[in-house]
Amino acid sequence: MASFLSDLVQYQGLFQMIPVLGIGGTFQIGFQISTITYVSQHVKAFINETWLERYGYPIHQDNLLFLWSFIVSITGIGGLLGSSGSRYLTVKYGKRKCLLCSDLLMIAAAFIMGCSKIARSFEMILVGRFMSGISAGLCVPLHHQYVGEISPRKLRGFANSTASFFWSLGKAVGQIVGQRELLGSQSLWPILMASCGVPALVQLVTLPFFPESPPYLLMQKGDQEGCKKAIRQLWGEGHHQAEIDDIMKEKATMKNTKILSVLELIKEPSFRWQLYMLATVTATVQLCGINAIYFYTFEVLQAAGFDERMISYMSLSVGLSELLATVVCSSIIERLGRKTLISGGYWIMSLLLAGITVTLSLQDWYFWMPYCSLCLIILFVVVFGVGPAGATVSIRVEIFKLSCRPPAFVISSVLNWLGVFVIGTAFPFIVERLKQFCFLIFMGVLFTSGIIIYLFLPETKGKSIMEITEEFNRLNFKKKCVPATPNHVTEDYTFCTRL
Repeated sequence: MASFLSDLVQYQGLFQMIPVLGIGGTFQIGFQISTITYVSQHVKAFINETWLERYGYPIHQDNLLFLWSFIVSITGIGGLLGSSGSRYLTVKYGKRKCLLCSDLLMIAAAFIMGCSKIARSFEMILVGRFMSGISAGLCVPLHHQYVGEISPRKLRGFANSTASFFWSLGKAVGQIVGQRELLGSQSLWPILMASCGVPALVQLVTLPFFPESPPYLLMQKGDQEGCKKAIRQLWGEGHHQAEIDDIMKEKATMKNTKILSVLELIKEPSFRWQLYMLATVTATVQLCGINAIYFYTFEVLQAAGFDERMISYMSLSVGLSELLATVVCSSIIERLGRKTLISGGYWIMSLLLAGITVTLSLQDWYFWMPYCSLCLIILFVVVFGVGPAGATVSIRVEIFKLSCRPPAFVISSVLNWLGVFVIGTAFPFIVERLKQFCFLIFMGVLFTSGIIIYLFLPETKGKSIMEITEEFNRLNFKKKCVPATPNHVTEDYTFCTRL
């Protein structure tokens, strides 16, 4: 505790910047995911009213369901476009400028969605959701990279884990403001949709007071004075020779190492199994059933006979449980390791989904069965937050070398946002047809992914990238050990270490 307080005083600039990046990054994504469920009925009613005014007859229910699923999923298409261009824009303009532009785009999207009811146009909701997706696709990978680059070595693991915390915090705050007594009413739902611009506005106002990341200033801009100034502002006036040496070594290595393109990375046989693991963990996050859990919470509580006013407050416990679980994850990830948290979390979650399916099927037989369903739902969310939610972020970074990490982030983001679009479009129809048995699909995905991770993913805890690469080479080259030799850097480097 004393060590943490000491770090808090010394690195106060860093601890001030992390919330700014988090609020404008993963927080607003979690916020949008949460609030969209609270406006579903209001938006559907608005679409039906608008359709009736235009054409003189109500919209068909299948068309209404399709329009709503498209409103939910079009964010994935926007995110796909935003994440695809993040690498080029970051290198050319820097992370801070890109985040500020992303904030402007999000604020514009919020304004468009907020005016949709006044303009009597549900198409404005589609446009706003698409624009917010582009902003989210750009800012989320920048959030991860920015936090990692501004953090000293001993605080890097803690700083990276804050991404999942702010994501869960955004979902919890979205559940709070989405209550009927606040912004979730029939008259205020446009304001609820427009409130996604508030986190972007906070970051837009505060981020200019913080520096660009020191590695970018030195390696991309060649600005040594700017790099030293940024380090002083973020890390204080102490001695940071080790971190400075790391930046200089990385700069020297970049001159002798080619950054692979996305196509080159896909074709490269020495990274085949790393890509398999990346695709597995990314797809499983989308297919683990967490969205289905949030969807069914309201129905479970309603079946238990609770008053509708109490249901929204009780469902908030699910979001708060995930928030607390992410805090636990940051404290145990270095003890248990990534592989254990992911594979073990998948298996436990699959068992919980089996139990949830049974209790939902029997909830009309016994009065106490819905209470069992609620307990299992909360436990499922806790296991997700403690295990896969946080450890997946670390795995995506740790299994790739510097030369292929940028294209790997592009591939991961594309797969993630493509999954958001596909699941967002198909999920309402799956739930309507299969009801509670839709959980069996997610259960199969979790169990299979757990086996794959257990058998083929090396444990990355406490290992260097070269050690991890050597273990993957046993798979990439059919157990023929191919040593992963580092790039030899012979260029001398000098840097003024007096800050």
